[in-house]
Amino acid sequence: METTKRGFCWKLFLLYYLFVEGSAQDFAQTQFICTSVPKDMDICAATLQNGVPGENLKTTVMQLRETVLQQKETIMNQKETIRELTSKLTRCEGQSAPETGDARPGGRRKDPGTKNTMGDVSRGPADSLTQLSQTLQSLKQRLENLEQFSRNNNSVQANSLKDLLQTKIDDLEKQVLSRVNSIEDGKPGLRNETEQRGRVESTLTSMHQRITDLEKDQKENRPLDKFQLTFPLRTNYMYAKVKKSLPEMYALTVCMWLKSNASPGVGTPFSYAVPGQANELVLIEWGNNPMEILINDKVAKLPFLINDGKWHHICVTWTTRDGVWEAFQDGVMRGSGENLAPYHPIKPQGVLILGQEQDTLGGGFDATQAFVGDLANFHIWDRKLSVGEIYNLATCSSKAQVGNVFSWLESSLDIYGGASKWTFEPCRQLN
Repeated sequence: METTKRGFCWKLFLLYYLFVEGSAQDFAQTQFICTSVPKDMDICAATLQNGVPGENLKTTVMQLRETVLQQKETIMNQKETIRELTSKLTRCEGQSAPETGDARPGGRRKDPGTKNTMGDVSRGPADSLTQLSQTLQSLKQRLENLEQFSRNNNSVQANSLKDLLQTKIDDLEKQVLSRVNSIEDGKPGLRNETEQRGRVESTLTSMHQRITDLEKDQKENRPLDKFQLTFPLRTNYMYAKVKKSLPEMYALTVCMWLKSNASPGVGTPFSYAVPGQANELVLIEWGNNPMEILINDKVAKLPFLINDGKWHHICVTWTTRDGVWEAFQDGVMRGSGENLAPYHPIKPQGVLILGQEQDTLGGGFDATQAFVGDLANFHIWDRKLSVGEIYNLATCSSKAQVGNVFSWLESSLDIYGGASKWTFEPCRQLN
């Protein structure tokens, strides 16, 4: 009996140390004294009489009970996790089943595009192989997690489920190898599909070439000046660029056909920038301002009213001597002035852009200043045209001339950003 009591005392204090003190090192440095206790005497009272704190011992017992309850709750959670994993394994097993037919008696092979039990659309062997590989990787990851779970919790159920997972993984690896072999055996069919795709692509290429040839014939049969540029949106990327620069000019005439109903302002029909001066020659109407002509960043306001959605012919003439300018709309002079950049020649080696205003040489476009509408028959001369010559241009007279500095030809422009090109007869609205 004495030995039994001493053993109980030893176990009690050992449990006290393990759950309260919590350190093997402290255990090595702690001394325990055990004394015999009469059979019918209260143990806690006896320990109190012998100098052992009974209240602490009661607290230890309560903590041990709490620990036991927590362990039971943990075990229940682990069992729930195991049931969930088992359910997922069952679904994975159903997903990785061969798709040769329905599992029920008399079942038919699934048609392409039919959803399987996992909600995915059944596809070809390569897709099935991908699904199997993904399932395999997922199960391997779960196995690693379960091994860690087993090491931490020493759970018999976890080890059992780990063995089950390993078996499933082995089966899936065999299925993957089987699918690979099936794909290798089916290579002749894939080769036939590749050949068929090649024939289709060849046919499409041939049709595209025929369409290109037809468009080329249409372009060759159409006069190169019978076209218009359309800028449907106010953007900073739609524009046309003239392929050559302007020469140095001491006088000029600029004429064109315009149609727009944009508001506020039609934007910038053209801009010419040179190194060191972005506003060397610009025609612009933006915001609520009237249309303006800029030469060397000097401004003259023009009396044009064109944003009514109809075609209008406009011309601006200028000479460097005294900076004299004149403005014509539909063959009629609407305004004139002087002191516009007097004695400043238009400089060469610049960039001429249609549809955008340049803040830098060839760039720096601002969408708010972009031209919206149609533009055609843009011409530039290095002299001042007479009133009669401008009238002939506006009325499509047979005596009308083309620009000697820039002439409106498709081959003279590069078009960017989606601006479109259409056939255009400049005087069709006059008929």
